[in-house]
Amino acid sequence: MNQNQRFLSLDVFRGLTVACMILVNTPGSWQYVYAPLGHAKWDGCTPTDLVFPFFLFAVGNAMSFAMKKFNTLSNAQVLGKIFKRTLLIFFIGLFLNLYPFGRYDAEGNFNFIDLSNLRILGVLQRIALCYCIAALLIHYVRPRGAAIVTCLLLLGYWAVMYFFGASGDPYSMTGHAGQAIDLAILGESHMYHGEGVAFEPEGLLSTLPAVGNVVFGYLVGAYVQKNRHARGMLLKLVIAGSLLIAVALLWSSVFPINKKIWTSSYVLYTVGLATLLLSVMIYLIEMKGWQGKGTYFFEVFGKNPLFIYVLSGMLVDTYSYFRLGPNHEGLYSWMYNHIFQPAFGNYPGSLAFALFHVLLLWLVGWWMDRKKIYVRV
Repeated sequence: MNQNQRFLSLDVFRGLTVACMILVNTPGSWQYVYAPLGHAKWDGCTPTDLVFPFFLFAVGNAMSFAMKKFNTLSNAQVLGKIFKRTLLIFFIGLFLNLYPFGRYDAEGNFNFIDLSNLRILGVLQRIALCYCIAALLIHYVRPRGAAIVTCLLLLGYWAVMYFFGASGDPYSMTGHAGQAIDLAILGESHMYHGEGVAFEPEGLLSTLPAVGNVVFGYLVGAYVQKNRHARGMLLKLVIAGSLLIAVALLWSSVFPINKKIWTSSYVLYTVGLATLLLSVMIYLIEMKGWQGKGTYFFEVFGKNPLFIYVLSGMLVDTYSYFRLGPNHEGLYSWMYNHIFQPAFGNYPGSLAFALFHVLLLWLVGWWMDRKKIYVRV
């Protein structure tokens, strides 16, 4: 693995997660989604449930390269960089919650969004908060200290959930300890309602264990850099990843693997799988030279991950501005109902619709790469 190639596996890993984010977020119809492309209803973990934690892991991995320059900066400069990036990502996420600033009703009338019902948290907001906490920990208590604090956070989160959750049902959607905190701080009207009740899957309390995905991603990235020429480096990564999965599965017997409340066992399970996947990529790409057309597709996504992810969300929401037919059908559903479903059927058509958007956004990323346009936050 030479100095110039060391970012390639990270770009491919990160690009893979972004491509998967688009794939699982843009089915033609949510009624027709293949099981692996949907989230677990509650406990358990599908391939789709790996995408978000893998992206957080990639954020930490990238930090292991970017944070080196912090050692040459003053305390004020370090805090300025961390908080500026945190606020920028957080408010981009809030902007996505606002966009497209309203919705059409059944009669085709456009109603502007009611700010009293604006959701405050979301995917980008969690990324921002996890980055902030992880960066502060790594810089001020050093990586070893950050690892210890992370382990304490995972154990402490389990304890809080067990002792302060609903009696007899501490890990349920409305009974977990984080629900009371989100209701008290965010308010019911500013929470996610996609589950039929006010429930925030990117809640405040469950953000704390999610910090672990970033910290562990940093530790893996730092280890790879330090030991990139050492014999047995990949074997140690594989062993570490396998041990984390084993511990997670054992822990899940008392603290189930669950994405929606981001349990500690879920953190260890997803970190273990991410470590194994990244190990495979390092072996194939850096050590065996599998580079070029086979990796470039994902490199494109990995070079502008945040921009492409935000663009994907805005593109889907922009469809709502266009209403077609006598029933004022939105462009999103019209494309599926009149193009993809007739051509491919229900489930295949829904998947083809999602793949179409993956390829469309890849073309945007490809053009940006050709023009050497890289959006850094």
